[in-house]
Amino acid sequence: MNWIRFISRAIKSHIILFFLAALIWASCENPMSVVRELSKEDTLATVSASNITYIRSDSGEVMMILTAPLMLQYDEADQIIEFPQGFMAQFLDSLQQPNSQIQANYGISYDKIKLMIAKGEVEVENFHTKEVLQTDTLYWDQKSKEIFSRSTVKITGPEKVIFGDSLVAAEDFSSRTIYNIRATLEIDEEDQ
Repeated sequence: MNWIRFISRAIKSHIILFFLAALIWASCENPMSVVRELSKEDTLATVSASNITYIRSDSGEVMMILTAPLMLQYDEADQIIEFPQGFMAQFLDSLQQPNSQIQANYGISYDKIKLMIAKGEVEVENFHTKEVLQTDTLYWDQKSKEIFSRSTVKITGPEKVIFGDSLVAAEDFSSRTIYNIRATLEIDEEDQ
């Protein structure tokens, strides 16, 4: 009978040890995303600048003026420039007059692939057509010279307001396609 008690206690202690080991092992496990984040290289900005004004010109003519409270540049293969606190960029015509501007709460530019993404209260204004585009996220593909949004868009013009689910347009807004137009509101001259 002592052997039975001995074996019974041994089995119970092994079961208890097994459950304790399983509990300790399970509590130490990290999700793969945490493991990847901890093991990747630091991605600290190599350049950080506050209250910047960037002027882009071609052959002595100013083409764009960009201002931002903070700019971060990363020396990675993608050549990334980030505007974590927002930005405003104004584009000038050949007479050095503003023809359009964009502003957003956040921006990131992937210089190598020529793609810029603007997020958070994105507003694009065309001073010639007097139209304003509003959306949550806007992509600018500089290679194809297109802007597009997969978010809800609102375009306010002098005569109407258009609401749609998404948009693809030429970068100068000369042509555009609005998908799933939800509403078009006519604006009376008396309302202006």
